[in-house]
Amino acid sequence: MARYVALLRSINVGGHVVKMEELRKLFSDLRFSNVETLINSGNVIFETKSAADNKLEQKIEKHLEAALGYEVGAFVRTVEEIQAVSVYQPFSKEGLVLNVGFMHQTVKAEIIANYKSEVDDFHVHGREVYWLCQIRTSDSKFPAKKFENAVGGVTWRNRNTVVRLAAKYSH
Repeated sequence: MARYVALLRSINVGGHVVKMEELRKLFSDLRFSNVETLINSGNVIFETKSAADNKLEQKIEKHLEAALGYEVGAFVRTVEEIQAVSVYQPFSKEGLVLNVGFMHQTVKAEIIANYKSEVDDFHVHGREVYWLCQIRTSDSKFPAKKFENAVGGVTWRNRNTVVRLAAKYSH
């Protein structure tokens, strides 16, 4: 059995409210074991014999869409991958907010370069994109929906959430 983290998109945002108890049950229905959640933003920790690949992500996405009635993106990482993301230092400078975007596949740096601005900087490393924002992200002009369409899907987490996930589950 391997332990994974599913970082879900569209959970408890935009009017899509899902209780964590229900989310844990939905993952248990997939025959995943030791299912836990961390904060109410769609971070599900679970164990399975399956490999962390596109098939596993698609299985989760199809099950959640059937149960919840709307599309939910699932971005699965091993606990070791979460640990590596939590300690990775993509920028030499500081910013007000550092977010990590989890994607299905890596994207070319040229795509990311189109979104840089005076207040927003981006860095790609593996299947993650790091967004350093010098102001509150809600005040940024970064076109998140356009970016998501360009990269084929992404879910964002504040770096602090990733650090919490790594600290709690990397043993």
